[in-house]
Amino acid sequence: MDTHTLIEHRDIQNWVKARMGQPAIRRVPDPTGRIRARLALNFARKEAPTETPSQDDGMSPCSWTAWLAELDRQNLALRVSDKAAFEFVERRGMN
Repeated sequence: MDTHTLIEHRDIQNWVKARMGQPAIRRVPDPTGRIRARLALNFARKEAPTETPSQDDGMSPCSWTAWLAELDRQNLALRVSDKAAFEFVERRGMN
């Protein structure tokens, strides 16, 4: 599987938009109970869900400006594969 890491904002936006994705942020508690932002990407479903979610997953759509600012604040990059899989990785030494 071919993977590469995207750091530039334009490259990340282009990759996500090409797959009909939107930026989102989840608000999740850390081990001390403080709420922190966890980046997420929301992709269009190919078919309707078969059941209604039973609880709010905490994911909220947000602007690209807010999402990219949080990506930079957390010093993250987006590692993507040719299978449209992705993960957030530390940017350490990639700039």
